[in-house]
Amino acid sequence: MIFEGREKCNNVFLEETTMGDALGLIETKGLVACIEAADAMCKAANVELIGYENVGSGLVTAMVKGDVGAVKAAVDSGVESAQRVGEVVTSLVIARPHNDINKIVIKHKA
Repeated sequence: MIFEGREKCNNVFLEETTMGDALGLIETKGLVACIEAADAMCKAANVELIGYENVGSGLVTAMVKGDVGAVKAAVDSGVESAQRVGEVVTSLVIARPHNDINKIVIKHKA
């Protein structure tokens, strides 16, 4: 199952992320569009799905990590796929995120 919940949260992102890693996020309205985005991102490039967040009011954000080029390609593909089945609210690629970002990301690891 893609989204197993927060009970498996740990410091994997913090421990395995290198300075060259990028963080990619896609926020959608509804879980179906988010799953479509996550599937497309993982198939489009060499990225790892690191988690998701159910923001509330139907908004769900999927997060991936990998090298900058792969994350950009994955997010582009994920946005395109999610738009076919639902609504994309926003997307973002952070190249070399600051280490303190890990404090947020590890709380929402799948």
